[in-house]
Amino acid sequence: MGRSLSRTHALAVKLLFAALQVLKEKGGELPGREVFEEVEKRVELDEWARGQLPKSGYVRWESVLHFYSIDAVKAGFLIKKNGVWYLTPEGEKALSLGDVGLLDAARAAYREWHTKHLEDTPEPEAEETKQYSDKGAMVTLQRIQEIALEGITKYISSKDGYEFQDLVAALLRGMGYYTRVSPRGRDGGVDIVAYRDPLGTESPRIKVQVKHREQQATVQQVRELMGLLQKDGDVGIFVSTGGFTPDAKGAALGSQVHIELVDLPRFIELWRDFYHKLTDEDRNRLPLIPVDFLEPSD
Repeated sequence: MGRSLSRTHALAVKLLFAALQVLKEKGGELPGREVFEEVEKRVELDEWARGQLPKSGYVRWESVLHFYSIDAVKAGFLIKKNGVWYLTPEGEKALSLGDVGLLDAARAAYREWHTKHLEDTPEPEAEETKQYSDKGAMVTLQRIQEIALEGITKYISSKDGYEFQDLVAALLRGMGYYTRVSPRGRDGGVDIVAYRDPLGTESPRIKVQVKHREQQATVQQVRELMGLLQKDGDVGIFVSTGGFTPDAKGAALGSQVHIELVDLPRFIELWRDFYHKLTDEDRNRLPLIPVDFLEPSD
């Protein structure tokens, strides 16, 4: 038992450090499944680590990373939301502690958090058992969120560019806008124009560029959209399922005109938020089933 725990701890040291490194290198955020894919490429995993856990059937190394990432969340190094992992400034700073120091700091933070949230003070053995139980509930919730995000992502990826363009227009209508979608076959320019009133007389007037592909949108493409925002009250939205290059993000942040960048995880989050406001026809473009799950105490 002790040897197994020691091996698990040693594995957790490598996995958690690699996960935060991946997030730092990828701009600070990634869907959870992509974090796991990148970690698997850079951490040497033996047969024991790749084996299945007897009771759950989950792959051991994946379960270990899920389990100990909870510590990093409570330490403020990570944020997990709807299946996406975000590296915080504190997490980036914690990388300087090294792999062992990072895990030690995260575990200490979790123990402190857990002790504060105990109604009574149990014996040490009972407290440790409750910690494992609480973490198990959190891991289960996060697995469900990541599986849901993966399924939605695959569904959107199966759509062609015009179908995704229609999805974006449907979201804008759910947000209270009137939309005009460019005809199919048109190359470049503005794909969708959205207004607050049926005649388009009120500000803001939103011009939307949509890119549905694996490649990241470039700074040149973002600047091209900026160039189309020529009237007072024009706002730009660039939706890219492949995300954006760092230069593209920097250009949007430094722009004198208002331009919003929406990657695939953010689009999915917005679709979830406004799903109840969509018409039945628009919901059917990307149908969701809400699932109620008791959220672990925070």
